[in-house]
Amino acid sequence: MKALILVGGFGTRLRPLTLTLPKPLVEFGNKPMILHQIQALAAAGVTDIVLAVNYRPEIMTAALKKYEQEYNVRIEFSVETEPLGTAGPLKLAEKILGKDDTPFFVLNSDVICEYPFQQLADFHKAHGDEGTIVVTKVEEPSKYGVIVHKPSHPSRIDRFVEKPVEFVGNRINAGIYILNPSVLKRIDLRPTSIEQETFPSMTKDGQLHSFDLEGFWMDVGQPKDFLSGTCLYLSSLTRKGDKQLTPASEPYVYGGNVMTDPSAKIGANCRIGPNVVIGPNVVIGDGVRLQRCVLLQGSKVKEHAWIKSTIVGWNSTVGRWARLENVSVLGDDVTIGDEVYVNGGSILPHKSIKQNVEVPAIIM
Repeated sequence: MKALILVGGFGTRLRPLTLTLPKPLVEFGNKPMILHQIQALAAAGVTDIVLAVNYRPEIMTAALKKYEQEYNVRIEFSVETEPLGTAGPLKLAEKILGKDDTPFFVLNSDVICEYPFQQLADFHKAHGDEGTIVVTKVEEPSKYGVIVHKPSHPSRIDRFVEKPVEFVGNRINAGIYILNPSVLKRIDLRPTSIEQETFPSMTKDGQLHSFDLEGFWMDVGQPKDFLSGTCLYLSSLTRKGDKQLTPASEPYVYGGNVMTDPSAKIGANCRIGPNVVIGPNVVIGDGVRLQRCVLLQGSKVKEHAWIKSTIVGWNSTVGRWARLENVSVLGDDVTIGDEVYVNGGSILPHKSIKQNVEVPAIIM
């Protein structure tokens, strides 16, 4: 089987981290975001993966070569000379996606969930039509484009309603699809939207179905959603009794859902959790309080610092008694001084912060 992952451009939504690494290589749950998807695709029997990008992919090549060997898949780049939207990249990769008559998966690189690729393929084969969209239920459908089914059919899609004022349904597009190669005939090689052009044309012909996603789902492309997605991911691992999580019996674990790389060093009298990811070679001083945060590789948190709802970038240092909160993001090699308060600061790489950031701001 084949798959196309829509990676897109530079990744401005997750700055300041994407100034150092392309977004698919930023660690989510202590492994690159793209690896979650490659592992799930390979487990479902996918052998050809295309990454659709519209900027230079060289920096990703070395990392992905390693995954090719490890998971026995072929990974190719499809590089757009101009951004082609969400449908154009499928046409650009037609040689690979259309090389035989087997269906292919399409997914957005920012989506984290328990990927149901095998069940999706079985469901798609059973209904025999051209495409299937994975959908997830939301509490506030008025914020999204909602999927409406044919009255007489539980899965065949009738239409899409953008940000409905009245309740018409609560299922939204989860950014994961399986499509027959015949769909490529519906797409021109130009900037074009799969959601606004391709899918409506398929629904008109009665060729598009929905598949309900069980469990959690999150588009983690923005810092606040990255943190929310981390909470959902860790909760899902807890439900499964996953061994990647730090045992609750560890004296520093407070409230559960903590993932600690074995190489990290944790000081005395720390309170860590719930919902914390600690990366490789992180050093945490005595009396530190961490909750709902991610500490990337090589970062250092000094004594009695307090960190909540924050992403601490690679090799960054948080000073003694410092306090970070309200979706703060530190880029690579940022230093926060002792006793400094950061409220929603987005701090670009290699900066040294010696004064409080009291109002959310980008520090360049």
